[in-house]
Amino acid sequence: MNKKIVILALHLGTGGAEKVICNLANLLCENNNVKIISTYKLSDTPSFNVNDKVEIEYLIHGLTPNRQELENSLKQFNLITTLKELVKSFKILYLRKSLMIKAIKSLDCDIAISTRIFHNKLLGKYGNKRIIKIAQEHNHHNNNKKYINKVVNSVKGFDYFMPVSKELSNFYKTKIKNTKVIYIPNFTEKISNEISSLQSKQLISVGRLDKVKCFDDLIDIFNIFQKFHSDWVLHIIGDGPEKQNLQNKIIELQLEDKIFLCGTKLKTDLEMEYLNSSIYLMTSLTESFGLVLVEAASFRFAINFI
Repeated sequence: MNKKIVILALHLGTGGAEKVICNLANLLCENNNVKIISTYKLSDTPSFNVNDKVEIEYLIHGLTPNRQELENSLKQFNLITTLKELVKSFKILYLRKSLMIKAIKSLDCDIAISTRIFHNKLLGKYGNKRIIKIAQEHNHHNNNKKYINKVVNSVKGFDYFMPVSKELSNFYKTKIKNTKVIYIPNFTEKISNEISSLQSKQLISVGRLDKVKCFDDLIDIFNIFQKFHSDWVLHIIGDGPEKQNLQNKIIELQLEDKIFLCGTKLKTDLEMEYLNSSIYLMTSLTESFGLVLVEAASFRFAINFI
């Protein structure tokens, strides 16, 4: 029997959680009616493939989070710009909460899946009691007691809690009562029919250009590496707030012809990057699961954690 399933998302841009959401929607829509409710619309289409059977509803149009713009205005001591960004920020935060509450109150589905703590709290409070509620967790707690408590408190009233790894599932089973903690492994939609020849002297790393991914460390490591292996290059795939800082570091180390910030690559282009590389590298400070590792492994080349 077909079920009506709704997945709550912050956005459908690039990111591990967003890839999981799209993969899950594509899997579930084969035998169910699936809808994604996304707070923000960052681009005309999702960054990852979404089956045409999946309905997508965006709550906020024309406005996206402006944290970076606000931080830049504060650094520049620009009072007028800062005030404008503050007003914009408050408006975005108000809409983010009020529109999601409205959407949750009007849910007419059998199952609702929440993908963030923020959504957990709203779904638990405003969601119809007859709906089966499932909360996902895409982050590792890193022994942060405050964060652990936030997670535990956010899933009160939920039927199921689904952390991203077996280790996290076992951890939260000792903390959460009255909500069933289950582990369902993350997956990649398909295993590539092609594999890397491992002949290319290209290294690759994929992820959001954020401090937690430690791409600055990767650049430092490659700087040492290339002094002994000068014929290798490094491709970093992704975008994010650290892009300019990373580019400045590359220029400072005079590695412009060795390290390339390639931006966001969608399906076909990203597959070509994997096929043209021999080693995948990861320097993340923390990862709850690392879906990109499964993706990289499907091309059967060496994977290294640094």
